[in-house]
Amino acid sequence: MYSRFGPMPDYKTVRRAATGLTTSSYCLAVIAGTLLASPAFGQTIPLTLAEAEDRALVAEPGQLALQAKAAALLERGVVVGELPDPMLRVGLNNYPIQSGGFSTEGMTNAAVGLQQAFPAGKSRSINVRRQQWLASEMTENAEARGRNVLAATRQAWLDVYYWERAHALVSESRPFFDDLATITRSLYGVGRKNQQDVLRAELELSRLDDRLIEIERQRSRSRAALGEWIGRDASRPVAGQLPVWDQVPTLESMQTALLQHPMLRAADAQVDAQTAGVDLANERSKPNWALDVAYSYREGYLPTGESRSDFISVGVTVGLPFLRKKSVDSNLSAALQEKTAALSSREQILRGLGSQLEAEYARWNDLARRLTLYETRILGQSNENAEASLLAYQSDRGDFANVMRAYVDDLNTRIDHTRLQVDRAQSYAVLANLGGFPR
Repeated sequence: MYSRFGPMPDYKTVRRAATGLTTSSYCLAVIAGTLLASPAFGQTIPLTLAEAEDRALVAEPGQLALQAKAAALLERGVVVGELPDPMLRVGLNNYPIQSGGFSTEGMTNAAVGLQQAFPAGKSRSINVRRQQWLASEMTENAEARGRNVLAATRQAWLDVYYWERAHALVSESRPFFDDLATITRSLYGVGRKNQQDVLRAELELSRLDDRLIEIERQRSRSRAALGEWIGRDASRPVAGQLPVWDQVPTLESMQTALLQHPMLRAADAQVDAQTAGVDLANERSKPNWALDVAYSYREGYLPTGESRSDFISVGVTVGLPFLRKKSVDSNLSAALQEKTAALSSREQILRGLGSQLEAEYARWNDLARRLTLYETRILGQSNENAEASLLAYQSDRGDFANVMRAYVDDLNTRIDHTRLQVDRAQSYAVLANLGGFPR
């Protein structure tokens, strides 16, 4: 018996041979373990889509960068929420330079003081809130990056699957066309067929070889694209089964889920951050102020013979924002424009995602309908047409060109069917990104 991979084994012989393996089972286990652990053996293990997804998402650099930015913004939020550092002032005041010393003049003193500034209004709490919203935006961008990486990995894996499957279909068909060319040459040798049939058979065989070269080029290209996401594992053969993605939710439910897309949540966070920026600009119209406390030490004696008293100074410094009203108003106007820009950007993202969802949903339905047509009618009709053309040719009732055309069409039909399966799976990957489908 033969399978598609070669002769089928004699299972009785296999069972008899297996009974003699008991004494060497330990050695075989060691050898098997060594093979499984070797890198070369690992390259032959089929790469499933789920494994490719896992490898792409583990320590993904783009996602890690965005998460680090979010953490940095949160740390800055801690800083802006604190009061400015107090200022220490040390000085020697009113020291006579013409004559005398530290105790000559009554106003001479050595002073040490502290100054603490206080930002205007609620600037600190607003700044903290703004940094938190900016950090939330980065976190949502990281989530969106994860979805995009997942979708890109799926599409790249599916491309590799398609080109491997196309290569297998053409390679499996080549021996048939080779046999057909051989038979035609034999019939031509005995005068039953003409030279044109031989040339046509050899031409189609050459075209198959050219097609294999192009498929191998595309397969290498698709593996390189997959390697961007999973590295060297892209060189492994992909698994021979497509994921079972034959159902999607309704368009209405996906449109509702789209409102929770991380790109939209990031845009919402940006709007909230710019709203906080407007509040901060409003607070800058209020005065900032600072508190000074100082202690001054004096030496010497009063005319009465008493020691000179030390000084304690307390002062308050208040800003005058109304003197810079133009800059305050310009700052507020700029903050309002930035908020308007953030709102417009959010609307643009919402429209873009909504349009992409509707277009991809329509594409999914069209691909599903075409797949149904292929699987219920076209594949069978194509195969029957090829077999009928060959029978007609063998009985001298058909033309050889019709035979070649029919079998080439049948091969193209099977490749097109695979392309439709892959296209629908890639469409599902896009819809999963937009609708937030669970893995």
